[in-house]
Amino acid sequence: MNCRFCGHALTHEFVDLGFSPPSNSYLTNTQLNEPETFFPLKIMVCEKCFLVQIDEFAKHDDIFNADYAYFSSFSTSWLAHAKAYTEMMTQRFGLNSQSQVIEIASNDGYLLQYFKEQGVPVLGIEPTANTAAAAKEKGIESVVDFFGVRLATKLAGEGTKADLLLGNNVLAHVPDINDFVGGLKILLKENGVITFEFPHLLQLIDKNQFDTIYHEHFCYLSLVAVQQIFAKQGLDIFDVEEVTTHGGSLRIFAKHTEDSTKPIEGNVGDMLRKEISFGLKDLTIYRDYQQKAEKVKNDFTAFVIEAKSKGKKVAGYGAAAKGNTLLNFAGTKKDLLHFVADASPHKQNKFLPGTHIPVYDEQKIKDEKPDYIVILPWNLKDEISKQLSYIGDWGGKFVVAVPELQILF
Repeated sequence: MNCRFCGHALTHEFVDLGFSPPSNSYLTNTQLNEPETFFPLKIMVCEKCFLVQIDEFAKHDDIFNADYAYFSSFSTSWLAHAKAYTEMMTQRFGLNSQSQVIEIASNDGYLLQYFKEQGVPVLGIEPTANTAAAAKEKGIESVVDFFGVRLATKLAGEGTKADLLLGNNVLAHVPDINDFVGGLKILLKENGVITFEFPHLLQLIDKNQFDTIYHEHFCYLSLVAVQQIFAKQGLDIFDVEEVTTHGGSLRIFAKHTEDSTKPIEGNVGDMLRKEISFGLKDLTIYRDYQQKAEKVKNDFTAFVIEAKSKGKKVAGYGAAAKGNTLLNFAGTKKDLLHFVADASPHKQNKFLPGTHIPVYDEQKIKDEKPDYIVILPWNLKDEISKQLSYIGDWGGKFVVAVPELQILF
């Protein structure tokens, strides 16, 4: 296996989470009796460029297919984040009715709808047909395709280029990161701006967020690595911000190297120094990570076993990809976690991949009155615990497993 960015042979393991199916491959009742494919979930780090990455065991087209289960609009906090972003970008870069905003991995139009409300022309690029269809119902033009040099060249040839080219939580999802970023170069106007948000590798390590590792994520990103990847394609990162989403993310701002209208902000150098000081250019911090992930697995397993031995009922909330990583790594089945509730009708009445735990709507919690609710998307624990605060009426308690096991009263 070679590094997907620089081609260097990968010999250093970051973490091995065993085997699991693709994290968003929810099953119907009929599929429970069919064979299920499990893939290795082993992550490596390149000693040359320090890009953390997985080999492409599960194929890109198989994961992002026409029946993709993740719809961004089902998280109210994520919608609020998206709206605040659109307002900030419009003000900072003077976007108006003459501008063109293009979002890659636009999903169901969760973000572009807010630019549209402001009268800014938008275009979504989304490979999953069902989520793109939801965006089109909002009046958002969407191209159903994977992004890269091929599509960027086609759009640019048709006269479509971006003043603002953005992507949230997509940069980690692309198997050929050089082709993807090369496409950004082609699709960006001469003085345009690129922004991308992605979960920060520093936070993954520091806060033990191993459950953000799954087959959809081909790379785990730092500014150290991303700066090199963009520079190779003639793009400079001129600003960077830390944002709180997904347990701690980076938002990068990039421009053409030839664009002299945007100075490199001091934040860029500050973040690079922070990452290097933390150890992201030292293999030691990667070699020591396995035991941190295993401690969470062991503590969570001990908790659900003890709860069962005491006759307590444990359920989950949020059929999130990160939850599937945890449950498959821990080998948790429905005898220990009886069911999971989720707000998305696209996941309800299905079963979690690998563990086959059933997914219901929220009414199931009110009917069953579990003693514990494990909040699987821990990054939304404040939103979820407020939404489900009524479990306190019967003495129910919330549990999170990451970064460490906590029982919330």
